[in-house]
Amino acid sequence: MKPIALITGATSGIGKATAILLAKNNYKLILTGRRKERLIDLQERIKSESDADVFILNFDIRIKKDTERAIEGLPENWKDIDVLVNNAGLAAGFSPIQEGDINDWESMIDTNVKGLLYISRIISPMMIKKGSGHIINISSIAGIETYPNGNVYCASKHAVQSLTKGMRLDLLKYGIKVSSICPGAVETEFSVVRFKGDRNKAKQVYNGFTPLMAEDVAETVLFAVTRPKHVNIDDLLIMPTAQAFSRDFNRE
Repeated sequence: MKPIALITGATSGIGKATAILLAKNNYKLILTGRRKERLIDLQERIKSESDADVFILNFDIRIKKDTERAIEGLPENWKDIDVLVNNAGLAAGFSPIQEGDINDWESMIDTNVKGLLYISRIISPMMIKKGSGHIINISSIAGIETYPNGNVYCASKHAVQSLTKGMRLDLLKYGIKVSSICPGAVETEFSVVRFKGDRNKAKQVYNGFTPLMAEDVAETVLFAVTRPKHVNIDDLLIMPTAQAFSRDFNRE
């Protein structure tokens, strides 16, 4: 039987690249996201490029009831989930703490922390019942360091790092793997979202060096989930060659 992977935030960036790669590597996919048209487009693309089965769930992970309803409503043959990739997340705004937009703060905390918790709370008992599973939390260099104007985003990703360790401890006796993957600068929609659609400002983030691509992180996810049963990748930091720590870049 093909293993089943559930990927949150699959409509763009790392989530989308991970879905495409896992489909090519013998996984059945449950893909979630808020943008239904993008989910349908991705489902059709994957089916045209591979023989993978794809089930899409259109909901907002920030809303607990919708998250519960979506997962509980899965057909029984889709509930035997082997891999959960907690990818849904965002940065909103780039202001010092005294000027921060509280709506941005709530959006980041609700998505990056509470959304991860909501879906993990539902999926982990399913994995316990079957006696196996792997949870991959997509974190960030921002979960390891803190940089100016990154305050709440960094705090949310530090929370992901701590939750990953706590989940690993709590799920250890059930044989469930828990991993954290922390990318540095990745050129996706990340900065466009952070700067509220200002593509010129977003582009400046990656000027003068070659950032990671979403596919680079997807390959890291594939590496983690394909290790032997006795091997777990606890925490993995992946950076562009031109980046050392959060603010240090070798720009041309």
